[in-house]
Amino acid sequence: MNLVDIERRLREDDELQQMLEILERLDLPDWWICAGVLRSKIWGIDQNAQSDIDIVYFDPSDISEATEKRHERQLCEWIDLPWSVKNQARMHLVNDLPPYASAQDAIAQFPETVTPIGVTRRPDFELYLPYGADDFTDRIIRPTPHFQIGTARHLIFQRRMIEKRWQDNTGLHICI
Repeated sequence: MNLVDIERRLREDDELQQMLEILERLDLPDWWICAGVLRSKIWGIDQNAQSDIDIVYFDPSDISEATEKRHERQLCEWIDLPWSVKNQARMHLVNDLPPYASAQDAIAQFPETVTPIGVTRRPDFELYLPYGADDFTDRIIRPTPHFQIGTARHLIFQRRMIEKRWQDNTGLHICI
């Protein structure tokens, strides 16, 4: 599987297209479906095993967590799915990092190279893969540059390896 195959798989996924249509109705600035839900679709993992559907957006004019929760409730009214909506204009405070410049900047700073992935329809389908398709294709779990060995955040990467039990999945290759 290469970048073209990944994009085709996501474009042809009816459930994902329905999610994108619903998200367009919220009219959030700089919004993306990202992370695990897309990784699961690429790897053909049953969606029921997915814990949530990560939605990120970037709106520095309103960094209230209450606004995020209001967006989640609205999405659930339209379709009952486990939405998780986060404004990346505030998440740097939660993550104790310098401010992000955009939703894409925040996505690129996720811990593993197979987590920073996003799709949007603003106005057309767009796929964002800041670290390329190889680790998705080869099913390799490795830290992004922000979580490499020797960085203060590498312990977060290691904790996520344990929490997600990726070392127990024989189809994955862990590169620390």
